[in-house]
Amino acid sequence: MRAGAQPQRILTVSELTLLVRDRLEQEFPDVWIEGEISTLRSPASGHLYFILKDAQSQIRTVLFRNQAQRLRFALREGLQVVVRGRLTVYEPRGEYQVVVDYLEPKGVGALQLALEQLKERLAREGLFDESRKRPLPFLPRRVGLVTSLSGAAIRDMLVVLGRRCPSLDVLICPVPVQGEGAAPKIAAAIRTLSASGKVDVMIVGRGGGSLEDLWCFNEEVVVRAIAASKVPVVSAVGHEIDVTLADFAADYRAPTPSAAAEAVAPVSADLVRAATDLRARLERTMGTRLAMIRHRVEASRRIVLRLILPVQRQAQRLDDLSDRLSQSLHGSLVRLGQRLVAARHRLGLASPAGLVRASLVLAPQYMKRLEQEVRSRLRLRRQAVRSLLGTLDGLSPLAVLARGYSIVQTVPAGLVVKRAEDVKVGDQLRAKLASGQLLCVVREVSPDS
Repeated sequence: MRAGAQPQRILTVSELTLLVRDRLEQEFPDVWIEGEISTLRSPASGHLYFILKDAQSQIRTVLFRNQAQRLRFALREGLQVVVRGRLTVYEPRGEYQVVVDYLEPKGVGALQLALEQLKERLAREGLFDESRKRPLPFLPRRVGLVTSLSGAAIRDMLVVLGRRCPSLDVLICPVPVQGEGAAPKIAAAIRTLSASGKVDVMIVGRGGGSLEDLWCFNEEVVVRAIAASKVPVVSAVGHEIDVTLADFAADYRAPTPSAAAEAVAPVSADLVRAATDLRARLERTMGTRLAMIRHRVEASRRIVLRLILPVQRQAQRLDDLSDRLSQSLHGSLVRLGQRLVAARHRLGLASPAGLVRASLVLAPQYMKRLEQEVRSRLRLRRQAVRSLLGTLDGLSPLAVLARGYSIVQTVPAGLVVKRAEDVKVGDQLRAKLASGQLLCVVREVSPDS
């Protein structure tokens, strides 16, 4: 070091990192970067971490949760994007990175990309399958309209419905059809009409507009509400060139709201005219059929008249045969009745039931004798049991104890002491009395001389 020179300042790693971070943030507070997404991570925190790269370089990038929640489309590996953000340094690793404030796909709008991603996902679930679409009712009693009260679409639909079928009831659920928060309200109105059971078909739609204006009809909540509806749904969003996901989920897609009204409402005058024509055709057909039947009946009547005399003769002969048969049967029945009475009398004499009734007369006597015999034997048995109980009670050790004796046992072995030589001075003994026990200590042993 030369004389008079200032000493060189030595920086720590943290100090150098802070200086670099401050310089980067000052020099690059707002940058636009184009690149391909790689190594995408989405932890539980909701932040998105990925690398932006091109053919020669790469840079780490972070999209924090509050910005990530505003994305209308899903990020994926390999997606070319344009981001706007600021450069900074992540101090723990000493790496510079971009903190993203805005992100959009390159070459296609964010709304269009979000629409394509959602359409692909819902199509995989089967929400757009033709097999689940239902036909519109031929003559609905009431039509539900889910649209805005202030737009031209509702006026067009009401005019068409009133012209084609004035008697048709219309139930309107007014909702906003564009802007933030419109989609949940449209979905709620669809669910309400579906669950009410008051409509046979519903029209969901609005007039034309830009993709942003029609976006609420691309929202997943609206598409799922249409697919889950219990009644057929007609989608009438925008003009013929406008296509939304609601069109794919609906049972019928109308190019305009007016066309939707024409699809659900038949022309009442046409129905009356058709009914009148059908009535006239029915009357003509019935007249022809009745004439044919009348001709057949007349022909049959003539045939019947030619056959009636032989039939009458056979009927008279049948009556004679019936009388003779009745008389013969009556005589046979009388004879059989007499034989049956005689057989019943003989059977009654030899019947087992008669024998049983005779035996039942003696049964009470036998039962009484049996009862007396059983009682006598029970008295003898009870006397024998009492005698045995007295003998057993006299031999019981408890009876001996009750006369003042005791049972002496060693402690803790519990052996019964029969001789004085079985114990020694100091041993503990337990004496069981007729009532209670005594714990004793041997102080002297005196065996018999």
